[in-house]
Order: sequence, then structure tokens, then C-alpha cells
Amino acid sequence: MRETTSPYRRISAAATPPTTVARRACALIMIALALGALCLLPGCGQSTAASTSAYVSPYDWTGLEAKGDRLSYSENGEIRSDLGVDVSSHQGAIDWQAVASDGIDFAIIRLGNRGYTEGSLYVDERFAQNIDGAATAGLETGVYFFSQAVSEDEAREEAALVLEQLAGRALNLPIAYDHEPVSDPAGRANHMTGAELAACARAFCERIEAAGYDTIVYGNKQDVARFGGDSLGDRPVWLAEYDAPQPTAQFDFVMWQYTNGGVVAGISTSVDLNIRFLTD
Repeated sequence: MRETTSPYRRISAAATPPTTVARRACALIMIALALGALCLLPGCGQSTAASTSAYVSPYDWTGLEAKGDRLSYSENGEIRSDLGVDVSSHQGAIDWQAVASDGIDFAIIRLGNRGYTEGSLYVDERFAQNIDGAATAGLETGVYFFSQAVSEDEAREEAALVLEQLAGRALNLPIAYDHEPVSDPAGRANHMTGAELAACARAFCERIEAAGYDTIVYGNKQDVARFGGDSLGDRPVWLAEYDAPQPTAQFDFVMWQYTNGGVVAGISTSVDLNIRFLTD
């Protein structure tokens, strides 16, 4: 226990003149009155528990169950999740009927990306085949765009490309904004500030939402922290955290990309697996 000492020297009334005692008593009364006045200021005397309390997840992780590389989540004995993959041209040709038969409920397809050094825009070379194949196989579909925007105008340009490629196609799932640092030191967006990143995310999402689509923001704990606090508004988060027994993020999210080493029939490479939490 840390020792504490009083800031006041003990005074013996017998050894101190009465007038001195009276003056000191008045001074102490004035200090007490001043402190009382301060406590009338907004926030004074209110509990700080809200700012210091531990984050509480909306999910009860005792309901999380793993069978091999597949996760499910239950509440009160009822399954409250579904399982999905996210893919790009890196997965090569995909047999989507086989994917659907292997217990996969949804697919999030990379629509495109911005080059992380030169900044050019690209449509994923397998986007059309993947989204058509997944939809035909009966999977719910969404798309994501890998952004390396360094300005709001670039983020809106990326959103315009997404909308052009979708051409009004209906989606079951949101359009995901994925902006993350790259390992290459030449990455054009690696050193952006949190305010700049958040502004780009909002610009992209606002343009997409104006066209009638829902949005979601992808990232791991560090990525989301870079955006900063509630700067994304009430837009949902798609968390990336691999090979953890349960998520450790101290913020709410609606989907969890929990491994990049999933094995799924119809996909010849390892693939990201995602669990989506159902709230309806």
C-alpha cells in the first residue's frame, strides 16, 4: 500500500494564538466553499465508470463452437450465425456448386483494387465469373474493394468503379471498404493519418450508400484503431483476427474473418473463412 501523508501540518490549538487558529479556520472554510462550487460544474461528481469500464461484447462467446476449421455461434440453443468465404483472383477458378455443397452460406467477392504504389484502378479479373457463379449456386453475395486511396476524391473514384461494375446488380450483403497498410515500404497509403483514413472511408461509403447499397468497413484491430473512435459513424465493422479462440477486439462487429487457411471444396487454394452473426 502506498503511504499517504496529509498536506496539512498538524496544529495544536494550545500552542497557537487564538487569532491564528481563527484565521486558519476561515481559510479552510473558504477552500471548502470553493471546492463545493467547483462540484457544481458539469460532470463534477459524476461516476467515471462509463469511461473506465471494460468493453462488453454483445455476443456470449460460450456459444461459439469449432468443428475443424468451421465455426458456428449459438444463443439459447439456436444457431445465430452463417459461414462464408471471401475470394479474389488469387483463388483461381472456383467450382461454386461444390462450395455451396460444402456448407458455405455466403461469398464476398473482390470487385477490384487500387495499386498500392502507382495508384491505378483495377477490376479483379475473376470478379464477373465469381459473383455470377456464387449467385447461381444459391449463395448470398457481397463485394469488397481493396482501397489505397490517399484522398476523398480517390475514394469516391473507387466507389464509382464499384457501382459501374455492379450496374445495379442486387446484393444480399454489404459492399465492404478494405483499406489497410501493405508490407511494401513504397505503399502509397501506408503513412496516412487516422483522420485522412476515416475521411476516405466515409467518402467511399457515402457514395455507395447514395446508390442504395449497404456498406461495411473491413479491418483488424490495428486498422480499425487507425480510423479512430466513432469516426465511421454507425457503419458496421468486418473484423479480421486469425486463429484466435474468440475475438479480442474491444469494439462491436457483425462479421469475423477468423482464418486465412480455410479448406473448402471447389476452391483449390486456402481461403478466408468468415462467420456472420445474425441479429434478426
